[in-house]
Amino acid sequence: MLNVKEILKHIPHRYPFVLVDRITEIDPERKIVGIKNVSMNENFFQGHFPNHPVMQGVLICEALAQVGAIFAHNARGGRDEDKIFVLTGLDKVKFKRPVEPGDQLRLEVTCLKRRGSFWKLLGVASVEGKLVAQAEISAMEIEKE
Repeated sequence: MLNVKEILKHIPHRYPFVLVDRITEIDPERKIVGIKNVSMNENFFQGHFPNHPVMQGVLICEALAQVGAIFAHNARGGRDEDKIFVLTGLDKVKFKRPVEPGDQLRLEVTCLKRRGSFWKLLGVASVEGKLVAQAEISAMEIEKE
């Protein structure tokens, strides 16, 4: 549904910190699904861990948060370019299995609650249908400086 060029219109992140390659599904009221193709060329694999590369859990959470920001931006119509979404909290974070080079990370984010500029989302990351991580994500829309 959205390629990387369109994704860059919804989030302020740029290389090397864009952790979403494609959005495959958007239900503007309820959920969004994104994809991250995990490659050995990712700069974070240089130090985590040599000879056994594993994507850091914090980056999986960041990828979920970026998909959540795209969802929120889309849900409000993507109109205000002077505002961005920032991560304000992570709760109930669980990691179930490692994510390695060659994996395709499926990032599903569901809206739990929205009140004004505050959002509560549920993020679920999986590889080949197997749960790798999940978290409740809190975010807030703020003015760009």
